[in-house]
Amino acid sequence: MKALFTRLLALCLFATGPAWSQDAPQTQLPRVSLSAGMHLINAQVANTHTSRMVGLMHRQDMPANEGMLFVFEQPATQCFWMKNTLLPLTAAFLADDGTIVNLVDMQPQSLDSHCSAKPVRYVLEMHQGWFAKRGLKAGARLSGPPFVK
Repeated sequence: MKALFTRLLALCLFATGPAWSQDAPQTQLPRVSLSAGMHLINAQVANTHTSRMVGLMHRQDMPANEGMLFVFEQPATQCFWMKNTLLPLTAAFLADDGTIVNLVDMQPQSLDSHCSAKPVRYVLEMHQGWFAKRGLKAGARLSGPPFVK
């Protein structure tokens, strides 16, 4: 019985291990094209618990107009941190119609929590300053397939 328990425990740890200990960037997620006015965004889509948990961790670089769109099942106050994330990022917390609720700059490898100002289902992470350089602030609207008009 003890041997069976040990094997089951090992299988459980093996099955869940990469989600907690992944040390390589995820670059093969599905992608979606978004736009902020004339600015195009190529976003990886993190729409599973595991892909959201790993996010942009361990990325050494990222193209200028690339980011990651986090998609949650239902609106909630979403909070992010930067553990194992090497790039400075700005998170845009987005309403269902793509409107920016709030923006937060996040420092690499920080455990500080950055949260949405109200419940949202979408969060778009881009290079830090990407939104500011384009004059995009809370109230601006992104468009693309995920967002309801």
